[in-house]
Amino acid sequence: MILKLVGHGYKYAVEQIMLALFPGEKPEYSVGCTIGSDELVAESVLRFGSAYAQAVTAIRCGDRVSRGIARISLDRLADKLVADRMLQRIIKQAFFRAALRFVGAPPPWGSLTGIRPAKLAAAAIESGLSAKSAARRLARDYYVSPERAAMCVDAAQAALAVKGTLEPGDIALYIGIPFCPTRCAYCSFVSNSVEKSFGLVDPFVRALLNEIEAAAKAVRDLGLRVISVYFGGGTPTALPGQALEAVMRAVGDSFDLSGAREYTVEAGRPDTITEEKLGILAGFGAGRVCVNPQSMSGAVLSAIGRRHTPEDVLEAARLVRNAPGMALNMDIIAGLPADTPEGFERTLDAVLRQTPENVTVHTLSLKKGSRIMLDGTAVPSGEDVAAMLACAARRLSGPGYRPYYLYRQKFSSGGFENTGWSLPGRECIYNVCMMEELCTVLALGGGGVTKLVSPGGRIERIFNAKYPREYILFADKIPAKFERVRRFCG
Repeated sequence: MILKLVGHGYKYAVEQIMLALFPGEKPEYSVGCTIGSDELVAESVLRFGSAYAQAVTAIRCGDRVSRGIARISLDRLADKLVADRMLQRIIKQAFFRAALRFVGAPPPWGSLTGIRPAKLAAAAIESGLSAKSAARRLARDYYVSPERAAMCVDAAQAALAVKGTLEPGDIALYIGIPFCPTRCAYCSFVSNSVEKSFGLVDPFVRALLNEIEAAAKAVRDLGLRVISVYFGGGTPTALPGQALEAVMRAVGDSFDLSGAREYTVEAGRPDTITEEKLGILAGFGAGRVCVNPQSMSGAVLSAIGRRHTPEDVLEAARLVRNAPGMALNMDIIAGLPADTPEGFERTLDAVLRQTPENVTVHTLSLKKGSRIMLDGTAVPSGEDVAAMLACAARRLSGPGYRPYYLYRQKFSSGGFENTGWSLPGRECIYNVCMMEELCTVLALGGGGVTKLVSPGGRIERIFNAKYPREYILFADKIPAKFERVRRFCG
């Protein structure tokens, strides 16, 4: 698609909404382009009048022309950061309205392209709107489908409930373990196979213990309180038992966890879960374990490169259930290779029989570095993914699960979302705080991203080295990292 921007330079905003509506197109700009009669051309114009800023988009292809308009009052643009956000919003809305003639039915999330749509619903509810009115606003102003608007409001209400319990100085602690038994076909995440990089485990753990010590000192000096601990990755339970125990012991000894309300460990790969490791987790206070089958079909598991079987998942869930007081989360993915709507429903049935406190339903994200994309593996259509997610919403709502957090990723099949479903009162605080940016998340380990959040909503991020080998060499940057934490939180 050939793009023309007039009166503004918000290229990213225009490209975001273009890719959401025309996923097969690539953005080009009119300079040096020959415009043919059958080429899609979009002109995005931003004008300022005496009372309003107005965005107008005209999209044409041959003799077909469609226009969309959106505007905002100038008195809402006093703050520069707010103005940038609001202007990009009306630019996207104008583009969306113009595109409807060319794309037919609007996508499930309408004109929204951001990662965190529940923030809009939460802001509307905080401003005094009822939940129903907030859902209607999403549908009316952003063309969000009624189903997605309702999910968004559920997640917003869960976020506001957690927000109401937070006090100044509350933080979440994240520990990143970038190792997995093998790499899944859909994954481009930062992780190394333990088999291929076993020699890196011990030096990685030593580097992590040093960062834990430095982090704990900063937390004590600043008078912060850890309310949530989350071990993620990768697969933390891919570590040998002795290494896992050393890291968990260091966290317990270094931080005051008396104020922690939850302690989660991702044991996502069932083939890494043993009675011994669950004993280590429970012994150091973990009360929530994630067992992530992704599918309960042997054919699908083989297609994505997982070594475990559906029976291994059931055995892992049984072990978790035998650990006293341990809550269970299970992740599944809609849109995996070799899956079908019927097969996905069978996966749901098998997962629900384990009565997990939480079920996270992901949509396959087609990531450039994944084996699925590199090999050109066939995946279910957007229509099939829609059917899978509709089935998930129907089947999970019946036993009383409700969406408590959700987020969107680029390149998700069908433009859909990832949603965490929870039984009442069993929401994971870390997931809510991290996704809705309610408090500071102090992230340690490989690939950890510390997110510093001020009471006024200002956010600053600090990125750890990603891969184990790089993280081992990261030690000399630890003092500077926690000096930034002190300046921000002090």
